[in-house]
Amino acid sequence: MKRLATALVTFGLASVVAAQAPDAPAGPAAENTPGWQLCAAQTEDATARLACYDRWVQQRAQPAAAAASPAELPAPPPDCRSGPQSTLSRYWELESGSDCGRFNIRGYKPISLSWVHGNHVNTAPSSDAVGRSATSAQPYMRNEMRIQLSVRTKVASGLLPWLPEGQRDSLWFGYTQQSYWQLFNGEISRPFRTTDHEPEMMYILPTPLDLPGGWRLRYSGLSLNHQSNGQTLPLSRSWNRLILMAGMEHGDRYTVTGRLWKRVSDGDGNSSSPAAGDDNPGIDDTIGRAEVTGSWQIRPEHTLALTLRHSLRTDANGSWRLEWLRPIDPASPGLRLHVQLFSGYGDALVDYNHRRTLLSVGLSLVDW
Repeated sequence: MKRLATALVTFGLASVVAAQAPDAPAGPAAENTPGWQLCAAQTEDATARLACYDRWVQQRAQPAAAAASPAELPAPPPDCRSGPQSTLSRYWELESGSDCGRFNIRGYKPISLSWVHGNHVNTAPSSDAVGRSATSAQPYMRNEMRIQLSVRTKVASGLLPWLPEGQRDSLWFGYTQQSYWQLFNGEISRPFRTTDHEPEMMYILPTPLDLPGGWRLRYSGLSLNHQSNGQTLPLSRSWNRLILMAGMEHGDRYTVTGRLWKRVSDGDGNSSSPAAGDDNPGIDDTIGRAEVTGSWQIRPEHTLALTLRHSLRTDANGSWRLEWLRPIDPASPGLRLHVQLFSGYGDALVDYNHRRTLLSVGLSLVDW
């Protein structure tokens, strides 16, 4: 029965095809006959005829697949994170080719976990403002852990329609949180000694300009920055800043960025007097009013960076930070060994008027 059914189906298919085409030629003319007519001519063996039709369908499909050559296929969209644009262009998405869209989470400052050793630790933070000094010292240890989380997202772009074609200005929101954790201090239940919160809004404008020595200015920008430790009195610390910024680079190996800020008064106080609303008077005289960061890509797997902060006053307060980063796995360069040496004021906001030197070793996640 199965063989009879197969024969009937094949016969019906051949009848339909034959009804729509001329009769199949015989003899030498069969060499130029379409394959389906040759299959229809096999009337004695239904199984052979069905196999013939299968081969004909497969042969028809192969030329169609070969016609769709790789050159004719649509090209994949360019990778906005690793395209041919420069480092700063990809970081701030200054061009259409490096634009990754809005409301996506990007890295900002490194996300890091580090062991920290200080030459001393601030056991009783103080301030020139009334009622803002610790009343007793805490037995903090000089060895602790530091955790930093930092992300940003682009909330708008293309705000200036008169920019040259391909350039993108943008508005960003960023948030950074840094905590010092007394992990090794079991005697006082391993508390977080201090945590700083730093939200900010940033407007970035492409300003391409060739500079002497092969350098090229890439961007300028403006930021409204708030930093606080979220504590109640007497350890409350906070300040607001309006920051001008710019960045330039030399090829793919050297990058220099600069920031110059002006403190914006908060509460009833200001940056120069210990009035009631100011948690930390004189903070810009100690932490500084400007900073410059230079980065050197020694090799693809080694990065060296130096950050200098200065008060822009004759007392020359501020800080310096030297960093070295190296990927743990060259195939996944985002996770890096991060070694840092810091000396000066304000590594934590509660230490805005406390100078110390730190060595930290840990892991940082960057370029993710």
